[in-house]
Amino acid sequence: MSILEARAAYDGGPSFSLGHRLYRAIWAIAWGLLASWTPPPLHRWRIFLLNLFGARVHPSCHIYGSTRVWRPKLLHMEAGSTLGPRVNCYCMAQITLKARAIVSQDATLCAGTHDVADPHFQLQARPITIGQGAWVAAEAFVGPGVSVGAGAVLGARAVAFKDLAAWTIYVGNPCAALKPRTIRT
Repeated sequence: MSILEARAAYDGGPSFSLGHRLYRAIWAIAWGLLASWTPPPLHRWRIFLLNLFGARVHPSCHIYGSTRVWRPKLLHMEAGSTLGPRVNCYCMAQITLKARAIVSQDATLCAGTHDVADPHFQLQARPITIGQGAWVAAEAFVGPGVSVGAGAVLGARAVAFKDLAAWTIYVGNPCAALKPRTIRT
């Protein structure tokens, strides 16, 4: 395939319908005007707004105004879970945070990628699950289709493209298991 043929393959139509793009535009305006500037204690207001746009967020969750949620309809947060400041929740597929899961500041949950072998560079969206009591630390990246096991820790700036076992600490890029996570009693 020549460079011109490859380039032409990328010039197809949009990946999402007009209705979908309109929904995301209205969502972005609503979040920008009604939530992004709000002080940290107003978690319940931000939860109300997310749920109004189709998210399923438990009232005990913490979501900060600087958090970015791409499509609220694909976000599910169980009791006590947290999306910290400046988290990028790129939910092109379902993203689920189980009870007491924490995603710290500047982390990215990215549920979409592209098929680089496809001449049309098609979007591939796969769900992400952050297990109960798991922690995705500052500036970490969780890729499409990854399941972070219950109690697992993905260390600061670590990158996960494969499932993480429960109660294990992971570090690095790509992440590797460092040691089991144990809780002091």
